[in-house]
Amino acid sequence: MLRNFLPNWFFGLCATLVLFVNTIVCGLVVFILGLVKLCLPINAVSHLLHIAYGTWCKGNRLGLMIGCEDLNIDVPEQVRQQGWYLLVSNHISWLDIVVLSGVEALPAPKFFLKDELKYIPFIGTGAWAMGMPFMKRASKAQIAKNPKLKGLDVERTKRSCGNFRRHPTTVINFAEGTRFTPQKQRKQSSEYQHLLKPKAGGTAFALEVLNEQLDGLLNTTLVYQAQGQHICRSFMLGQLQSIHVAIELYDMNSVPQGSYQLDKDYRIRFQNFLNAIWHTKDGQITQQMLEHSKMDTQPSKETAPL
Repeated sequence: MLRNFLPNWFFGLCATLVLFVNTIVCGLVVFILGLVKLCLPINAVSHLLHIAYGTWCKGNRLGLMIGCEDLNIDVPEQVRQQGWYLLVSNHISWLDIVVLSGVEALPAPKFFLKDELKYIPFIGTGAWAMGMPFMKRASKAQIAKNPKLKGLDVERTKRSCGNFRRHPTTVINFAEGTRFTPQKQRKQSSEYQHLLKPKAGGTAFALEVLNEQLDGLLNTTLVYQAQGQHICRSFMLGQLQSIHVAIELYDMNSVPQGSYQLDKDYRIRFQNFLNAIWHTKDGQITQQMLEHSKMDTQPSKETAPL
C-alpha cells in the first residue's frame, strides 16, 4: 500500500484538497443553478441541482477514503436509496457532515435550517435551491401572546418540505444540538460517557412534519480514532486512523409519534425513547473504542471535537 511508503501528511493534504475543491466547484454550480431556478422554476433545473449535490456527496466520500486509513460504514440492507428517512446522530466534529453526506447507501442528505440562515450568501441560496426547509418556530412567549400561532410552524414547515416528495431524502438531525466536548459534558452533568444529553424537541418536530412520508428512523453512531486531540486537524494531517459509522433502522411503527408542542404526555414519552437510544449508543461507542484499542499497538486515543 502507498501508506507504507508515503508520509501521513501527504494523504491528509490530498484529502483536504479534494474536499476543498469539491465544495468550491459543486457549491458554485449549485449557486448558479439556484439563480436559474429563481428565474425558471422548472423540473429540469431541479434535476440538475440534485446531480450537482450528488456529485458533492461522492467527492466527500473520495476525500474520506484518501484521508482515513479505515473507513467503516455499516448500513442495514433494508435501507433503500429510493426511500425517505430521518437520521438521528451524535455530533463530534465539523467533519460529521462530510462523513454522513458521503454514505453512498443513503438517499440525498438534507437538513432542517433556521430561518435566519436563508439570508447568508451561498449557504442560504444553496439550501433554498436544494429545497431544504427553513424553520421559523414560534417561541413560548409569542404563543402566550397569540395562541393562534400554536401549530402554525408545523404546517408552514410541512409546506416547505413538499420538494422532499419528489426526491428521495435523508433528513439529518444532530439531537444533542451541538458538538460534544468534555467541557460541555461537565456543564450538562451528562450521564453519558461519550455523549451530551439528547434534545427531543427538534427530532420530534421533524417526525411530526415528515411522518407521512418517512420509511424509517436511522439511529446513527459516529466514532473516530485519531492520533491527535482534534478530529478535523488530525484528518488534515493524515492522522485520522479510523471512522466508524453504524446505522440502525427503526420501523416507524416502533417510533412514538404525536404533537410534541401540544401533548405533554407525548413529550415525556418521546424524551424517554430518545434517552434509551442514547444509553445504547453510549455503550456502542465504548465497545467500538475498546475493539479498536485491541487492534492497535499504540495507546488508544479519546475522540475529541474540533
